[in-house]
Amino acid sequence: MLSHDLIFNSNADYNSAYSAEQAALLGPRGLTKSLSVISGWPGYSHTPLRTLTGLAAETGVASIFYKDESHRFHLKSFKPLGGAYAVARLLMEKLPILLGSKVISIDDLLSGLHTKACQQITVTAATDGNHGRSVAWGAQMFGCKCVIFINAAVSSGREKAIADFGAEVRRTPGSFDDAVRVAQNTADENGWYVIADTSTGTDSQSPRHVTQGYAVMAAETISQLPGNEAPTHTFVQVGVGGLAAAVCSQFWQEFGPNRPKLVTVEPYNAACCFESLHNGQPTTIKGDVDSLMGGLACGEMSSLAWDILKPGAHAAIKISDEAAAEVMRSLARGNSAESPIVAGESGVAGLAGFLAVARDTKSRRRLDITESSRIVVFGTEGATDRDTYKEIVGLYPEEVYANERN
Repeated sequence: MLSHDLIFNSNADYNSAYSAEQAALLGPRGLTKSLSVISGWPGYSHTPLRTLTGLAAETGVASIFYKDESHRFHLKSFKPLGGAYAVARLLMEKLPILLGSKVISIDDLLSGLHTKACQQITVTAATDGNHGRSVAWGAQMFGCKCVIFINAAVSSGREKAIADFGAEVRRTPGSFDDAVRVAQNTADENGWYVIADTSTGTDSQSPRHVTQGYAVMAAETISQLPGNEAPTHTFVQVGVGGLAAAVCSQFWQEFGPNRPKLVTVEPYNAACCFESLHNGQPTTIKGDVDSLMGGLACGEMSSLAWDILKPGAHAAIKISDEAAAEVMRSLARGNSAESPIVAGESGVAGLAGFLAVARDTKSRRRLDITESSRIVVFGTEGATDRDTYKEIVGLYPEEVYANERN
């Protein structure tokens, strides 16, 4: 049995329609814009929605759908949909001011037409790894400068992966939340632009753009569901909450009161959404938030995400690092029904959360998981640090892929 804690959200509202206020944060207009921009990038295509038939049979449910982001834009993560998109939106807003022109299109940015002007703009972000890579990749693709702040726990492999896209990387002491503050202060001092994936209430534009980019993945998932039939449950990992908010928003708008029960999943040490839902108000986690699931090691929720998840989330789960590691190894082995899957530490959290409750009689009953349940989870990253992956799984990712071919 996988260790976990489960609570229910007393503020969940499955009867109300998605409101105009919510649509202003994350709505159809934002999705239309993000999809029109991102679909024009070289290499864009839908990532696969895998059907885990063997695991569904093992856990006694009708189906498990696994959105596999391990090959998204060769960055091995869903994150390019957010950070790079927010960089594009920033440049499309700021370049007309510099150039005295009316409109800058995504084609203009990709063509290099305004490279000289782009180089006058510096973007920055704090990251545990994948968000920083996304921002750095976007800056490289569009031609602006980039400085990324990482915290003490970020691996050297992930640091190098960011620097490989031409960004200056600065390591700061403390946690992710400390790096967020350093990035903001440095940007204020130098006239840089922060591409944040978390909103504190004072700056909501870039976090909203990041989350609108993530919504593309959720919209893809809906379009790939057999018969467009609503799932019964979705288990979604939470760092600051942008991904879960995007998924909640899209499923709510598509399926209304029949939308799946959304269950958030976090590490024990960094369960800011769990505690916020439990307390009915945003709650900051104090102390050590380090976790094997580094992309989820956040102590404070985004206020934008909270506005969506407070009424939208059904329940919340905390899981152990070992639960994530066990699922990584299980996916890498495959089974008689499924080929091996390469999935990273943060990428498996949603699936690990589902497996934890599905294998626990009491939690399963409380969440109404039955033989007719249809589950959606998001495999948000592959092996973004191959050495760390090898330490956990015992194989390098290419060795797992070789087993898939065999």
